[in-house]
Amino acid sequence: MYGWYLGLVILVACERVAELVVSLRNAKWSFAQGGVESGRGHYPFMVVLHTGLLAACLVEAWYRPFIPWLGWTMLAVVLLAQGLRWWCISVLGHQWNTRVIVVPGLRLVAGGPYRWIRHPNYVAVVAEGIALPLVHTAWITALVFTLLNIPLLAVRIRTEETALNSALAK
Repeated sequence: MYGWYLGLVILVACERVAELVVSLRNAKWSFAQGGVESGRGHYPFMVVLHTGLLAACLVEAWYRPFIPWLGWTMLAVVLLAQGLRWWCISVLGHQWNTRVIVVPGLRLVAGGPYRWIRHPNYVAVVAEGIALPLVHTAWITALVFTLLNIPLLAVRIRTEETALNSALAK
């Protein structure tokens, strides 16, 4: 079962590369529109943490059994998280980015999943950070990622809220 799990993690890594391509394109657009970046300090930690998640999944899963009831359930959660993430990306359009870049004068997006929750992409991040390791019973990875991600998300959300509020006040 490890072989298909390896494939899953590689697919998620490829998805991350696709996100970065979209993010770079959107950053270029945002800066051309007068966008202002905030929170550069936490970004490298975010990159390391998310890259570490993928690596740790593979290392820990090598020593863990596949438990079908847990694995298939968590795979469904991973797929739902990916769907939610790409829904957020598509709804935000050029405004979506892995960095915090706010273009003054643009309205807050209130459609799609943003109708119900302020930061739905982070719901996807949390769900995936727990579920991806648990697909192959890597519970230590799920726990450590989640515990490290809590303060990171607190900083990230505070940074986004401050940047958005500042742009809206102008």
